[in-house]
Amino acid sequence: MTDSYEFENNAIDGEDEVGSLNHSTVQSNLCGLLKFKCDKKLAVMSELSLDISQYDLSEYRLGTQDEIKPDVCAYQNVPKIPDKEDDLIKVSQMPDLAIEVLSPRQAVSYLIRKINAYLELGVKSCWLVIPANKYIAVYSQPNQYKSFDLNSTEVIDEVIAIRLPIASVFTI
Repeated sequence: MTDSYEFENNAIDGEDEVGSLNHSTVQSNLCGLLKFKCDKKLAVMSELSLDISQYDLSEYRLGTQDEIKPDVCAYQNVPKIPDKEDDLIKVSQMPDLAIEVLSPRQAVSYLIRKINAYLELGVKSCWLVIPANKYIAVYSQPNQYKSFDLNSTEVIDEVIAIRLPIASVFTI
């Protein structure tokens, strides 16, 4: 592996194909907490491919035209698998909640652009989670968010009506 390969594929401003302990832990914790706390009203999924082929999101510079993949997403009304299919590779129905967890080699600005794209696509609420700082920003509109950290007891999403103990999100 050369230095140029490392530089070109280090995901400084895009998707990071290499996970980390904190990223994986936070992603799993969020899935579990959302499923446990909101079992009756939310279907929770991780790494679900959303079909964006019908949209022009080029202004967000995400490096993709066909699909976008949140770390965690949740639906109040679960997407339906057509009768003659056994699964969906890409889902065209946008989730109600999309969560992005910052990886060590991602830029915060990339995830903010991605969140703005989700909001344009009709996602009601988006979370930006930064494991290193134990911080969560809950967005309901572009550039409008509420911040939560370990000084908060809960992360509160008023749009989706979710309250989660914030310390549990970051517990390894």
